[in-house]
Amino acid sequence: MAGRLHIAPLELERLLPDLVAETTLITGANLAPRRPLSILRLEGGRLRLVNAFWGLTPPWLKVLDHAPHCARAEALTARPMFREAFGARRCLVPASGIYVWKPQPRAKQPFLVTRVDRGPLLLAGLWCRFHTTLSEYNDSMALITVPTGTLLAPLTDRLPAVITPEDARRWLDPQTPLAEAQSLLAPAPGELLGAFPVSRRVNDPANQDPACAHPTGPMLRQPMPQER
Repeated sequence: MAGRLHIAPLELERLLPDLVAETTLITGANLAPRRPLSILRLEGGRLRLVNAFWGLTPPWLKVLDHAPHCARAEALTARPMFREAFGARRCLVPASGIYVWKPQPRAKQPFLVTRVDRGPLLLAGLWCRFHTTLSEYNDSMALITVPTGTLLAPLTDRLPAVITPEDARRWLDPQTPLAEAQSLLAPAPGELLGAFPVSRRVNDPANQDPACAHPTGPMLRQPMPQER
């Protein structure tokens, strides 16, 4: 499960040259659900960066605490809460890393999952809109998770799906057939992601200092061919 994100300043325009940034990327060392995040979505055929509340809140949801911050890829077409958004309102969340907690005998050890090259991650998500008046509205989103690959499985059983920059528009385009969009939701290649232990300061979402993301041990990663 993805309950916390690390988002450093990212050069999104270099990664996605056709991006129109309507807002500044929301960054933070230890970002938890129930707060705004920056998302990427298509609007009128243009790729835009906007903000949305982290916790999917369809108009019929009565209790905000029930707003899911993650959706399982396997349940997207089965659950009414996710079905419509999956078909028409897919998004991406730019991030630097994902915090996970490895079970230990005494206390869970937090790890930060990142790209091995520490480049940006584009995490698959859904968004929806709740109108408060005819002209005012609030947007919200949830990340989409998939089973974790073999390397990181000892740390967590699920991680957000990672979409490549090359597949970004295909994922975001509502004209993309659902079967094709679903095929993009797969565990990241083993050589793409790694993870390193971090301070237990990250356990408290009130802690937002950069030390939350500093490695306290070596990175767990798949050996490169030349290292085997």
